[in-house]
Amino acid sequence: MEDVLEVYRRPYDPKRPQICLDETSKQLLEHTRIPVPASPGTPQRVDDEYKRCGTANIFLCVEPLTGKTIVKATEHRTKVDFAHFIRDLCDGPYRFADRIVVVMDNLNTHSLASLYEAFPPAEARRIAEKLEIHYTPKHGSWLDIAEIELSVLARQCLDQRIGSLSNLKEILNSWEARHNAEARCVTWRFTTDDARIKLRRLYPVLK
Repeated sequence: MEDVLEVYRRPYDPKRPQICLDETSKQLLEHTRIPVPASPGTPQRVDDEYKRCGTANIFLCVEPLTGKTIVKATEHRTKVDFAHFIRDLCDGPYRFADRIVVVMDNLNTHSLASLYEAFPPAEARRIAEKLEIHYTPKHGSWLDIAEIELSVLARQCLDQRIGSLSNLKEILNSWEARHNAEARCVTWRFTTDDARIKLRRLYPVLK
C-alpha cells in the first residue's frame, strides 16, 4: 500500500508519466421494442423486455496528474487483450516517454508474462522494459484511481442498454473526447502518514 501511496506523491514528469489501469465488463443488451421518446409532460418509455447480446470488456487508463483518460472496448478480457492494450499505450500516447509508471491491481492477467503470450520474446521484452509496475495490495484495489474513473464512466454513459460492441466503442469514444476536453486532474489526499494512523490495524505489531 505504501508503495502505491508514494507513487502518488511524485511530481509530474512527462518522461515518466504515471498512469492507473483497470478494466470492467459490460453486458450487451438490445431493445426488443423501440423506446418511445420523451415528449412534453411524458418521460421516455422503455419496454422491460430485452435481448442478451453477450458481454464486452472495457480497459481504462487514467493519468491522475493531467486528467488524460484512455478507454478501449474489447470482445474478451484475456492476457492477450491486456498485452495489446499495454503495447498500444507504449507505442501510442506514451511513445516519447522513457518509462511508464503503472499502478494496477494484481489480477492474473496483469503481469509481464501476458506480454510473452501475445508477442515474440524480443517484442515482449521491449515493452516490459518501458514499464515500472506498482501493484495495489490484495483487497486494496480502491487505491487504483482507475477504479474511481470506471465508476464515473458507469454513471455517465454505461447505465443504458447497449446492443453491440461497435455501438459501445462509439459511446466510449464520445465520452473519452468529452472527458479529456475537461482535463480534470485528480488530487489524491490519502498519504502514507494517513495510512499508518487510520489503517494501523493492518500493520504488524512488533514485540
